[in-house]
Amino acid sequence: MSAVVDEVPGAARWWARAAALCVLLAIVLPIAEAGLGGAVLLVLVGIAGVAITVASIYWFLSRRGALRAAALALAVVVPIAVLALYIRERNLWVVVVAGVLVALALVCARAALRIHHDETGQPEYPAAPVEKPFLVMNPRSGGGKVVKFDLQRKAEALGATVALLEGPEPVDVEALALEAVARGADLLGVAGGDGTQALVAGIAAAHDIPFMVISAGTRNHFALDLGLDRDDPAACLDALRDGVELRVDLGDIDGRTFVNNASFGVYADIVQSPNYRDDKTGTVLEMLPDLLAGGGRVRLRARIDGEPVDGPQAILVSNGPYTTDDLAGMGRRTRLDRGRLGVVAISVSSARQAVGLLNRARSRGLVQRTAAEVVVDADAPDIPVGVDGESLRMPTPVRCTINPGALRVRVPRNRPGVRLPAPALDWVRLRELALPRRRTSPVAR
Repeated sequence: MSAVVDEVPGAARWWARAAALCVLLAIVLPIAEAGLGGAVLLVLVGIAGVAITVASIYWFLSRRGALRAAALALAVVVPIAVLALYIRERNLWVVVVAGVLVALALVCARAALRIHHDETGQPEYPAAPVEKPFLVMNPRSGGGKVVKFDLQRKAEALGATVALLEGPEPVDVEALALEAVARGADLLGVAGGDGTQALVAGIAAAHDIPFMVISAGTRNHFALDLGLDRDDPAACLDALRDGVELRVDLGDIDGRTFVNNASFGVYADIVQSPNYRDDKTGTVLEMLPDLLAGGGRVRLRARIDGEPVDGPQAILVSNGPYTTDDLAGMGRRTRLDRGRLGVVAISVSSARQAVGLLNRARSRGLVQRTAAEVVVDADAPDIPVGVDGESLRMPTPVRCTINPGALRVRVPRNRPGVRLPAPALDWVRLRELALPRRRTSPVAR
């Protein structure tokens, strides 16, 4: 005898069916309300509005004077005109409801796939007690979070030695960390920006001692991806009394450690400007037209694991791939132990290519990959590079690699921002979940 066995969990099956139902309703509703021709027109008008708006934004960024003003006006007027047309034809509610149904379909689809998603969070390891923790704190970082959250006193109460970067002259934090290691420090940590974090993390990795991140910087992307509380840096100190260890990768750019990313091209050129810190928006708008046209910028060449990419306007090499939650792939890193660099290269020289970026799967202007090595070259002896928020110039060619599991990061056992990797949307798999195949299984007599 045999019994029919359902290979798909019931919850996954019903979430997948709910996603399919939402998609079906999103298609049927416009047709029922406006007819097939009207529904097609609604979609075409929406697509045309988005395309013209994206093209207008590109023209605004790449032109000056009257052309820039006209492009800005077009970018504002077109969405308003599309909404006005929908309202006049009494179809706005249809578009809104259809949009909500599509959003619900995505939520249901991810719920179904998450049940079948076997990827877990980053593994944690027991953390041995430390006797001589050494912490570097920058009182100016993050608008004064070190003082605001009383980090020095709280850290010293937990047995840490604290070095404050409060002098008017620049301080060699790598030298500070090396001196601490020579004196017997068995943990290094930083309360400051990602650039300072990277420098000390490199020393910790080289000496195989734990590293602690205290989220006292302005943005602290590294802390975000570790799941740390960026609104309460003092909570990071809990790692000293109840911590666990993570093994994370470290990026390397010509011998310099980076924990987040290294950027080349347009962005790196802009941050090199002496006016950038005082007037970020004005500097970007002033420099972008020439940079997008190639003026004042060297032509870059890249090799991603040996495969050439010629003439990208911007390259981002990250210590681990980012999630693809937005157009440029700049989301979060849900794991920092994948042993691969993330690479995003963008080439946009026309409004048509800018619109093409909306279709990431087929756009030739957008490259998104993972790699073990990225080499960036140019017909110049050196090029500007942004490394974890620091503006540098580096001799060409510039080589980026990754050191898998090089850093032992000590973090609090309880971290509010830990995110499990989300499953990729796979509509073929969703169809299989919604209409599961069954197999027979023998039953003992």
